[in-house]
Amino acid sequence: MTGTFQGTYCGVAIGDPLHGPYHDTEYGFPVESDSALFERLVLEINQAGLSWATILKKRAGFSQAYRGFDIDTVAAFGDAEVARLLADAGIIRNRLKVAAAIENARRLQAIRATHGGFRAWLDSHHPRTKPDWVRLFKQTFRFTGGEIVGEFLLSTGYIPGAHHSECPVAKAVLAKNPPWAR
Repeated sequence: MTGTFQGTYCGVAIGDPLHGPYHDTEYGFPVESDSALFERLVLEINQAGLSWATILKKRAGFSQAYRGFDIDTVAAFGDAEVARLLADAGIIRNRLKVAAAIENARRLQAIRATHGGFRAWLDSHHPRTKPDWVRLFKQTFRFTGGEIVGEFLLSTGYIPGAHHSECPVAKAVLAKNPPWAR
């Protein structure tokens, strides 16, 4: 797509059979459940060094491999599950990324104990600048650099900029009252 949206995710995604559904219904919209937030974190971590198209193509595989992103189930993964994940062609088979998903699930259990859940933890720290968010995520989670944190926050509505201001989805996102707009 060219014109107004050139150089943006909107320009890549609008009308695209792979990117379009994610762009139109998920990207930038507020996320309610902790398992959906955990999914987004795992997907963003796994995207590091790869294209988002690769992650979208493997999304169903990630969901199956990580048991629907149930935080308690993933937190309990041991050596057998790690071996299973590293052999699963349906996901990104990177030992550091697999270890980060499991450790981050364990850290989310601790966050649940102190804040009631991942969303409540995010809300308790909102608003922040992106550099402050990055520092917080690096202190709290594994494998969370600036790009991963930035995309996680954009995709879940905690910072603005997921959509070009003239993208038709931007109004739909705003109607859902994302955290950045509060």
